[in-house]
Amino acid sequence: MANEVKELARETGLATEEISARIDAIQTDTDAAVGAIGRISEIINEINEIQTTIAAAVEEQTATTKEIAGGVSGAAQGIGEITMNITGVAQVAHATSESTAQTQIATAELATMAAAMQSLVGRFIY
Repeated sequence: MANEVKELARETGLATEEISARIDAIQTDTDAAVGAIGRISEIINEINEIQTTIAAAVEEQTATTKEIAGGVSGAAQGIGEITMNITGVAQVAHATSESTAQTQIATAELATMAAAMQSLVGRFIY
């Protein structure tokens, strides 16, 4: 019976050592898992910061695009007004050209009348 107790005590010691080794391994693995979880948390925080930066950049780009669109719209409106003004100038130039032509015709008619009057007056004087 004493041998049986010794054998049982030896087996209990071996089992205790095995359990201790397993607990140490579990603690080592747990420490590694905690470290990995910490690193994962850091990476998630970095990703969140990058996403925030990207969102701010997109918002800024959207505002800039809206400003550019407004500028292009204003330029297009200005070009339309310039086109209307050029059309008005062309119409005035055409009207001036027609008036000039009419003035030349009237001048020619006046010259003809003046020559006729000179001829008539010349008959009365001599």
